Formats: sequence, C-alpha cells, structure tokens
Amino acid sequence: MLPFTPDLSETAAVEPFFDAATNTVTYVVADPKTGACAVIDSVLDIDYAAGRISSDSADRVIAFVREKGLRVEWIIETHVHADHLSAAPYIQQHLGGKLGIGARIIEVQDVFGKIFNEGTEFQRDGSQFDRLFEDGDSYTIGGLTAHVMHTPGHTPACMTHVIGDAAFVGDTLFMPDGGSARADFPGGDARALYRSIMRVLSLPDAVRLFICHDYGPNGRAIAWETTVGEERRANIHVGEGMDEEAFVALREARDRTLAMPRLILPSLQVNMRAGQVPKDKDGRPMLKVPLNAF
Repeated sequence: MLPFTPDLSETAAVEPFFDAATNTVTYVVADPKTGACAVIDSVLDIDYAAGRISSDSADRVIAFVREKGLRVEWIIETHVHADHLSAAPYIQQHLGGKLGIGARIIEVQDVFGKIFNEGTEFQRDGSQFDRLFEDGDSYTIGGLTAHVMHTPGHTPACMTHVIGDAAFVGDTLFMPDGGSARADFPGGDARALYRSIMRVLSLPDAVRLFICHDYGPNGRAIAWETTVGEERRANIHVGEGMDEEAFVALREARDRTLAMPRLILPSLQVNMRAGQVPKDKDGRPMLKVPLNAF
C-alpha cells in the first residue's frame, strides 16, 4: 500500500507558523544535523477588499530561518490551495530553494486556466515549478529523506510528504475533531479522499501528522499536530473503522452545506502559477472575477 518504508529513526525538527487570517499552518522542517530545511505551505497576505498584497506572514518565516542559520533547500506546496495565497516565489527570492508540487498540477492548471480564461500564454504543463512529484518519489533535506505519497480527493494534485518521523498531509486530514477536507472542488472526489486517508493511516501509529488548517472546533485552542494512531482511533470522519460508503455519504452531504472559501478566486489564480500574481497586458498585477464559474 505504501511505496516506501518510513524511517522513524530520522527525527525532523518542525517549527509551525499559524496564520489566523486564513487558519493556515506553514511549516519549517529542518534536519537538525545539517541545518538544511524545507518550507511547506507558505502564506502571502492579501487584503482582498483593498486589493493589497503584503508579506508579513512570509517575513516571519524568513526571519526564523535566518535567525536559526538554516538553509532552505525546498519550498513545498502540498496542493494548489483555494483558501490562501502562496508566498513561494517571495521566499525563494530571499532564501533560495527549489519549488515542488504534485505532478497532477497540470490537471488543476487546465481546469482553472479555462475558468479564468487565461489564454494560450498561460502554460499548463507545471513548468512554473522546479519539481513535479509523482507517487513514490523521494528527495532529501540535508540528511533527511522525504517520501512523497499521492493523496488525491480534496484536489487531484494533493500530496503527503513523509519526512523522517513526520508527515505533512495538506488538507487531506484535519485534527481528529475536525475530520477531513471537503471534496467538492473541480477534480475533487470523496471516494478518492477516503482511499487517500486510508493510505496515510497505514503509516505507523507513531508517525507525527502535521495539518495544514485548523479552525478550533467547539472553541478549543488551535492545534496542528497529531499522530497516525490518534487519527485512526478518534477522527470523527474516518476513525474507529468508518467504511468507505459511510464516509462518502457523510462527506458529500457535508460538502453540500459548505460555502466557497472567501479567498478562492485570488488563491487559485496565484497558486496555479506557483505563487506568481498574474498581470494584465500592461504588466500590472491584476486578478479576475469570473461570474457563475462554480
């Protein structure tokens, strides 16, 4: 079921950065022995109503990396986010590193390239990224080995990155009391999501899971770290042996009640371009608002 065997003897140092405006957690994942690191799921700030972009969230990450004397080797996107803008090119400009995402980004680019009427000048081949990961691929962060699992369902391009004893699941899973991510975006699929979650939960119980979003259900404090064992036991959508048919029924019913994310329109336009803000014919940063597109 797994295309690799995780090495739990490798311990990744993980530093989280929570962005309250989008409920997103960015991670700096470091090899303690070499100082090499990766930045996972970075955030670029936007005041949508004012039409202004800023970099406060990314600057916190940059300051931490510099303060600790770390060396960025990778900037990872677990998927094309629909709820926040990526700061990947901004961080790359300041700290270096290669930008990676799942290879099925090309499907996402094709779908949303049409929705936003991007024309032939928008490349739909993933060439905006430095590395397109396939299921079972691996890469290194200093002396740490990172393994990549294709975990579609929320989007076609979702990937889980297993780095030593830690796994970064993007939006595939939330904390146990948060359940799972929606599966109703174009290319999403509740059945595929269930099977992806089962792959994640086939990792050893002790693997630490790091979540991309948390909303503090029922008023609890924000949290972002759990374990495979805890998710398998207590996740409200898949724990305690929830079967596929029951999950699909639950997920699809819940998705019908959800509104679109507040930042979906700017996020998709930016993130399918690897974090680059689109420009009009005169070179000015410009976003589109397609009507009745979803």
